[in-house]
Amino acid sequence: MRRPLAAVIVVALLVAPALAQQHEPFEPEGYRTDNYRAPVPATLAGARVLTTEEAEAVWRANSGTFVDVLPRPPKPKNLPEGTVWRDAPRRNIPGSIWLPDTGYGTLPPAMDDYLQRGLARASRGNKAALLVIYCLADCWMSWNVAKRAMAYGYSSVAWYPDGTDGWERAKLPTDEAQPEPRPEQQ
Repeated sequence: MRRPLAAVIVVALLVAPALAQQHEPFEPEGYRTDNYRAPVPATLAGARVLTTEEAEAVWRANSGTFVDVLPRPPKPKNLPEGTVWRDAPRRNIPGSIWLPDTGYGTLPPAMDDYLQRGLARASRGNKAALLVIYCLADCWMSWNVAKRAMAYGYSSVAWYPDGTDGWERAKLPTDEAQPEPRPEQQ
């Protein structure tokens, strides 16, 4: 009786990790194109994945440029005259460049160009410079932009999946942010 019970326990211990892995998000081959606020994978092939402590160390050493990709709805063009429009405030990691709406799975040519020009500015034209891409926790947009940056030829890409949620939980400083002007605003 003991041997069958021991065999069941051994099998359960071997199968449990495989079953647990099935519930973790996996890396898609392409870009995530929907449900952007959902659990993200623990990895991004070709990129360094940073914990909050590692992101803080990069920030304190000023050894990389932080790129915030949180989306921000633009002011509607057809607002009636006299309508007051207030952008939602955004606080991000101090020194970041904010490139909103660049993390969608499919980018129109003008937004793709906006992202490429923004990353070139963030890296000062050096494709080997460290870029730390982030958004919020469980935000596929940062995953998409980090993957896209590597496709553009950047060789030192770090993805900070906890984003400003993890940063603020660690009681690290934030600054009020303003996005880089979008193509339609230039």
